[in-house]
Amino acid sequence: MRIAVVSITRHGIALAGQVIAALPGAQLYAPEKFAAEAELAAPGASHAYAGKVGDQVPALFAAFDGLVCIVSLGAIVRLIAPHLKGKEVDPAVVVIDEAGKFAIPVLSGHLGGANALAGHLATALGAQAVLTTASDARQTIGVDLLGRELGWTFEATHEELVRVSAAMVNDDAIALVQEAGATDWWSGHANGRSGPLPPNVTCFDRLEAVDIASYAAVLWISRRSMPADYAAKLAGRQVTYRPPAEN
Repeated sequence: MRIAVVSITRHGIALAGQVIAALPGAQLYAPEKFAAEAELAAPGASHAYAGKVGDQVPALFAAFDGLVCIVSLGAIVRLIAPHLKGKEVDPAVVVIDEAGKFAIPVLSGHLGGANALAGHLATALGAQAVLTTASDARQTIGVDLLGRELGWTFEATHEELVRVSAAMVNDDAIALVQEAGATDWWSGHANGRSGPLPPNVTCFDRLEAVDIASYAAVLWISRRSMPADYAAKLAGRQVTYRPPAEN
């Protein structure tokens, strides 16, 4: 990820140096009056801007995949609000308090990687990652993250993702059908999981073995095309995952 670290105070810039150290290639943005402190914190990777921090947001949104902001949560919400477009395109945004105690994903937690970024920074700084997405808080399957670390892609509309994700976190019956791909995806999934699969998830090794009417949604991991009759029955309540040939 291309990461920008933003800080507006002297103490925040000192902490930003630790953040930059944990994120090779990250760039630090700070006010002009703290240019010397920023260069000391991030030699060769600091940028001093004139004017207000809010004026930098459009360019940062366009140039980076993620923003780590050592700024108050409320201020960041106000600053980024006018520039939001959608979860598929918005960068990841993580806020860290000046004391370095908390790493809080604010935007694009799943698809943008803010939750994973917050987890990484929490480990590096000895902080607490504050994850508020339901699947992470309850340690269940993040439907839009399944197999991501293994290079899997998914096929689903926005509406299907919303419906299937809701079924997952509401403990509705879910059929997980794995016909291809690595089988150890759970232990390395979505910032790491431990323990058994959620009790509302039943695993199958073949789509045809599933009694479709008994499940609110289906997660299908396969390289083949879905049979037409199943596609019709599962319309709107399934997500298909495509593992690469080597995984």
